[in-house]
Amino acid sequence: MADHAVELDRRFADVAPGLWRTLYAFTAGRRAVADDAVAEPFARLLERAHSIRDPVPWLYRTALRIAAAELRRERAERSAPPQAQPDAATARDGLGDLVPALRQLSPAQRAAVVLHYEADLPVRDVASQMGTSVAAVKVHLFRGRRRLRELLGAEEVTDA
Repeated sequence: MADHAVELDRRFADVAPGLWRTLYAFTAGRRAVADDAVAEPFARLLERAHSIRDPVPWLYRTALRIAAAELRRERAERSAPPQAQPDAATARDGLGDLVPALRQLSPAQRAAVVLHYEADLPVRDVASQMGTSVAAVKVHLFRGRRRLRELLGAEEVTDA
């Protein structure tokens, strides 16, 4: 059991920072949602580690589902979700202009863009994480990039 706890601590140290940054961008700057959506999958992993074959994709998938559920709950409670203001950490991470723009994307577009460009996952893995097809991810990426370009006045980003 002690070995399992050490392995989970190591995995948390390796995965949590990137997962949090991905969720922070996905939630368009909602720090509390990102914090909770990172912590909960690790708690679930502790309970189910023996039955999860590939923990990192499972952590991302679970965290994104938790965050998306919280965003839906927020939307249901209010007609407009609270507008999170970028903080010093956001500006330092270079997400200051991006976070408000990400807020303008659909959840599927936001997830595809964040997983592909922030988490640096190939399109095939993004599709797996989102539980959708590669073709659907490509559409979400195309539309998300186009909308971000409109919002940010940036040049098109292309995949090599």
